[in-house]
Amino acid sequence: MADSFSKKENFKKKLQKQKEKTARREERKDSNDKGKTLDDMIMYVDHNGQLTSTPPDKNDRIDVDINSIQLGATPIEAEEVVKSGTVTFLSEKGYGFITQEKSSENIFFHSNNCVEPVKKGHKVSFEIERSPKGLVAVDIKVIR
Repeated sequence: MADSFSKKENFKKKLQKQKEKTARREERKDSNDKGKTLDDMIMYVDHNGQLTSTPPDKNDRIDVDINSIQLGATPIEAEEVVKSGTVTFLSEKGYGFITQEKSSENIFFHSNNCVEPVKKGHKVSFEIERSPKGLVAVDIKVIR
């Protein structure tokens, strides 16, 4: 009994896939880096940030003072210490937000950081500290 057309086509596709798989395997064998030495695999970065295979010139080295290197986040420059603003939100739980007068930025605060009790709408003076969650107003005083 003869094979049907679809069986013949499926068989041809299967053979074609096997040939392609064999060709890919041979290509991988030819282009692998297993036979290369370490010097052949090392890449360098030039002054422009481009990768190159040539090592840098020893005369172009830049001496860096180790003590001038700062690790971590860049330091925040000191701005004016005492800021002023208006309490725009105050919850029953004791936290709220102060809107700064100059930048109209909202700063979080908690009533524990208030020198005296504050209410919504009070003009206050405060200092800003950085906390793990962002900027926080501390040493909050009502301006009279």
